[in-house]
Amino acid sequence: MKHLLKLEGMPGAAMREILDSTSAIKAKRGAGEAKPLDAQTWAMIFTKSSTRTRVSFEVGIRELGGSVMFLNANDMQLGRGEPIKDTARVLGRMVHGAVIRTYAQTDVEEFAALSNIPTINALTDDEHPCQILTDIFTFEEARGPIQGGVVTYVGDGACNVPLSWVHAAAALDFELRIAAPKEFQPSAETLAKAGGNIVCTEDIQAAVDQADMVYTDVWVSMGMEAEAEDRLAKLAGYQINAELMRLAKPDALVMHCLPAYRGKEIDEDTFEAHANTIFTQAENRLHTQKAIMTWLAG
Repeated sequence: MKHLLKLEGMPGAAMREILDSTSAIKAKRGAGEAKPLDAQTWAMIFTKSSTRTRVSFEVGIRELGGSVMFLNANDMQLGRGEPIKDTARVLGRMVHGAVIRTYAQTDVEEFAALSNIPTINALTDDEHPCQILTDIFTFEEARGPIQGGVVTYVGDGACNVPLSWVHAAAALDFELRIAAPKEFQPSAETLAKAGGNIVCTEDIQAAVDQADMVYTDVWVSMGMEAEAEDRLAKLAGYQINAELMRLAKPDALVMHCLPAYRGKEIDEDTFEAHANTIFTQAENRLHTQKAIMTWLAG
């Protein structure tokens, strides 16, 4: 039984298989594409709110021939304290796959272990694997192989998005630079476990120098609202803007997994100058996630 629960420990060959199939899936959309989820019903269990993740998965499941039911955890017995292991054992007898967006990584892993159906991590506090596979596909679609390239992540380097980047960099052999205040950098344990060519620094200019891609995300992730004022103050010097981008390669891509808070992690002008890349990145969630589900069904 295959799952996509995290990029940590995922072989580079498996990532490459998904990435390589995404191009064909995108090209064939609406033109006789395969239906590997035909006659299947997939459940989407979301504790955290979403726009792009929900829409892309719902559309993707339908385009692959399946049916989909959206289950807000607060409307299920999960919201009244039923353990995830019991929900897993019930749904595993009724549906054919599950997409889960929640807080605890352990919930997704326990669900996968007990449900006996393909399970996808659509975001937890620990990782965001679908997003980073999408981002790598978007980079390669625009610039060619990411192997040997330089990706710079600017901002909160200890949240789920950069942590998934850490594991992808090690598996796919590209350089990852994380520019963040010391307290917002990945732990030494995480970096040691991942291996790879990963540099963490407080020097944002050095991190962006000659980068092929510069990436950011919100400074206040879901569930951290109480820390907002403190986080915004500490991260104020880690904004992507035109002055910073002059240090990167002339054709460097700017990416943001959205939603974007202009004037905070990225300024308005830089966002709009790279909007085509950013919204192609958002669209590619659909195609990459269809590739992931096709890979799981194979």
